[in-house]
Amino acid sequence: MKEILGKKLGMTRVFIESGEAVPVTVLQAGPCPVIRKKTREKDGYDAYQVGFGQRREKLVSKPMAGLFTKSNVEPTRYLKEVSYDESDLEIGSELKVGIFKEGERVDVTGVSRGLGFAGGMKRHGFSGANKTHGQSDRWRAPGSIGQSSYPSRVFKGLKMAGRMGKDRVTTLNLEIIKIVEDENLMLVKGAVPGFKGSVVKIRSTNRG
Repeated sequence: MKEILGKKLGMTRVFIESGEAVPVTVLQAGPCPVIRKKTREKDGYDAYQVGFGQRREKLVSKPMAGLFTKSNVEPTRYLKEVSYDESDLEIGSELKVGIFKEGERVDVTGVSRGLGFAGGMKRHGFSGANKTHGQSDRWRAPGSIGQSSYPSRVFKGLKMAGRMGKDRVTTLNLEIIKIVEDENLMLVKGAVPGFKGSVVKIRSTNRG
């Protein structure tokens, strides 16, 4: 298992050797300094706490500043835990995009774009009501949500209008088309969740 934090920069297309145009998402993967190491003996599980992005020192709380000082690392904007197969990563070392290779497949986790309040047709793909029999204002309505005699209430979890998006989403088994190590860039085939500039977690996939 290999994991790294990154940032979604946008989408473009590249041409592969066969001449086919492939849509890709450009990700900035790392560098991620290792802040802390968690062990099964002390914490109950194995993981590394890594940072990503830059943050001004005056915006960092004193406890967090002490953690960065102890690790001899500049303050970072984000701090998350990642899994990594190797158990000999040194505190203060950096995880970079070079841990992945072109042709590998990865899972990308991010927060989807928030689309605000949405109706049933947009949120769940409802077809809408008939435009006949005098229903001039029911074209985009969800329809009946419960009967009067039974169950005389609305069941929990019923598909209705509501907040759409801004959920934690993982896109699985994406192929790495190209890696630019000098700029810590990774180009993966297809789309990944989130808006431009949002933080994502990239991990090696366990799908065949």
